[in-house]
Amino acid sequence: MKSALQKTDPAVYKIIQKEEKRQQETLSMIPSENWFSPSVREAVGSVFSHKYAEGNIGKRYYEGCVHVDELETLAIERAKKVFSLPKNWTANVQALSGSNANLAVYLALLQPGDTILAMYLPDGGHLSHGWSFEPDVEKRDKEVQSGSLVYEGGSRKINISAMLYNPIQYKTSKKTHQFDYKAIAEIAEKYQPKLIITGGTAYPRIINHKKIKAIAKKIHAYYLADIAHEAGLIAGGAFPSPVGIADVVTMTTHKTLKSGRGAIILAHEDIIHKINLAILPGLQGGPHNHNIAGICVGLGEALSPAFKKYAAQIIKNTGDLALELQKQSFKLVTNGTDKHFVLMNLSEEPILGRPFARVLALAGITANYSTMPWDSRPPRNPSALRLGTPWLTTRGMKKNEIKKIAKWIREAMTIASQWADMSFEGMEEEAKQSKDIKRISQEVKDLCKKFLVA
Repeated sequence: MKSALQKTDPAVYKIIQKEEKRQQETLSMIPSENWFSPSVREAVGSVFSHKYAEGNIGKRYYEGCVHVDELETLAIERAKKVFSLPKNWTANVQALSGSNANLAVYLALLQPGDTILAMYLPDGGHLSHGWSFEPDVEKRDKEVQSGSLVYEGGSRKINISAMLYNPIQYKTSKKTHQFDYKAIAEIAEKYQPKLIITGGTAYPRIINHKKIKAIAKKIHAYYLADIAHEAGLIAGGAFPSPVGIADVVTMTTHKTLKSGRGAIILAHEDIIHKINLAILPGLQGGPHNHNIAGICVGLGEALSPAFKKYAAQIIKNTGDLALELQKQSFKLVTNGTDKHFVLMNLSEEPILGRPFARVLALAGITANYSTMPWDSRPPRNPSALRLGTPWLTTRGMKKNEIKKIAKWIREAMTIASQWADMSFEGMEEEAKQSKDIKRISQEVKDLCKKFLVA
């Protein structure tokens, strides 16, 4: 029997079917992607998408919100349990994304022009933490060569957070590529930010939240911990939590937490009251109730014993991935990982991040190119590659599969090395025609068929 969509809009139905086929038959190793359960997807596609519900629980600007209130209350209560919130903490589940969540915190706690101190984006930070850059290549090279652990920003303001506030960014140690807490303390003392931020997209190590909080407390600043990537690991008890240490914790819900699209903000109830006002009327109109439904279902799943095993397996799989890649003679930033992804330093390989990501995609392995510490190459054409295991773990893959994947990655690099002197477009065309790349793609597809997801 044909579905409703198949009957009414076969064009869109066909695109969706092709995308599902792609996801089932390839290996997604982008750390920020995951596969949601049928229950989460059902909730996101529910009738809650029809309803307007501007406002907060019991204080809506629309009638007919009794069940929206019930849903949002349940989501908040589950968030409290999943993340073991202190009694005087609560949550906001209305932010549409992680970037919106961070901006809401800024609007709630800062004034335009205030200084914020966050992690340097090429070292693993995030756009929404105040990124600006210098488009001049010579100036960018000079910045890297200076060895300075502080970045005062570039002439091009990329994100609204850099346009509204004064971002100062701390870098990782040039030797270890990890946090230098003493240097961060000195930078904070010098620039006196009103807010210190940790977290980002490509920092593979544990962050000492207590040390950062001590730095913030000394200068009377707020501390925001952005755990967008680690949320599911923390929920499953496999990773240290900043809850009760940081003043505010933000996260997306679609990565390791695999709870559909959206965001959660955790903080003391007094701060959440300010954040609620920053969300509405500050940033958004009506919340996306269907996304909140998905988040609520996902949080319910995160409370299960199975999720704890899942989070622990992600950590184990990523450790195995790091080891197997090193056996294949790949270099890793920080020489390993504590999280759900590894950052590969390809600066000494024949193919760098962006072109190698494309070669791997054609071989059936989806990854993403990334910046890395102390590299002057621009974000659009960097030296590193980021590989994660959340989706592999959701599929049930373990050490034996990780070994195969690492071998395929080295094999793809060896094949691609013959195209090292070509343009990106030329290399891509060669990879599309390569029998060896097609063979790897078929082998990947054969493996994926053994680990289909519902």
